[in-house]
Amino acid sequence: MRHLIVFAALCVASFTLHAAETPEIRRDPGKPQAIGVRHTLRTIPEACARIEGQFTGKAASPYLSEVVNTNPACHPRVRLRDAGEAKPTKAGGWIFNDQIEVHSAECPTQVAVVRIWRKPSSTAVPPKLDAQGSARVYIGGKEDTLKSHGADQLPQYAIATNVEGKACK
Repeated sequence: MRHLIVFAALCVASFTLHAAETPEIRRDPGKPQAIGVRHTLRTIPEACARIEGQFTGKAASPYLSEVVNTNPACHPRVRLRDAGEAKPTKAGGWIFNDQIEVHSAECPTQVAVVRIWRKPSSTAVPPKLDAQGSARVYIGGKEDTLKSHGADQLPQYAIATNVEGKACK
């Protein structure tokens, strides 16, 4: 009987932990990708960026990802951060937003996993309405966005990329 109670407690704890890790966006794993082929994982329009990745076939670093600017004239309205630096937690106001999984075409047991958290701004104030009743912000450059609104006041996204599963030889 004691084992049944412990097992039930573990199942409830496991379910609770897993439920807390369910992202806002639910998606199926992406199409398997060949080694050396760059692919877009996700675009974040408000950051003027997209996340791209590629399998390298190298044991030391099997997957590379980078954030690419989508348009030099675009002015970001959110701040992108590395998840290792940001340390996103629910207690810190972060929301687990998305999880993207892409299998290697040559090594199906190897999966690139990108996890994205978002942190809405709690102190940002919308700009005042102009004479036409619209909120407009005119910014000369990307740096002005951070300076005029304050980097901590902008909403944020944190990104972590990992490779999971067994490597192929």
